[in-house]
Amino acid sequence: MKTLLLKLAITATLGNLLSSNATVAQVLPPAEKAARVEITQGPALELAHDDLAIIRWTTNNPGGSDDHFGVVHYGTNPKNLSQSANSQIRLNRAHPETIFRVRVSGLKPRTTYYYRVTSTESNGKSDEVESPVKQFSTPGSGERIVGYPKPD
Repeated sequence: MKTLLLKLAITATLGNLLSSNATVAQVLPPAEKAARVEITQGPALELAHDDLAIIRWTTNNPGGSDDHFGVVHYGTNPKNLSQSANSQIRLNRAHPETIFRVRVSGLKPRTTYYYRVTSTESNGKSDEVESPVKQFSTPGSGERIVGYPKPD
């Protein structure tokens, strides 16, 4: 009985290996780029603690490579957004919109920050969309602000 079960298991395993579809493992080519990428909602503060913030915004699906980065350029001077934070996402080709969320860490409590958002493909190519400069303030130690979603 054990020999019969062993033969069946080996036969089933070999059958699966020999009949596997090689196209399933192929990487899809990049999706067609959107004619124009636009921010459709936000950017806005989703959450802030004394030392971090999460910025969120929505665009139409930019297309191109499936891997993208949401990028936040920020600083305490609206004319000098010299710091940046980014977060990698994977586009869903079936969705008409893409939601970006970026965590900005290392902030100072009770400080006003200015920021601008953009997005890029994984190869660094810009989606050619950029928000106007916005601002948020971090709360005091131990406090938090929940700010999203709010109407623009």
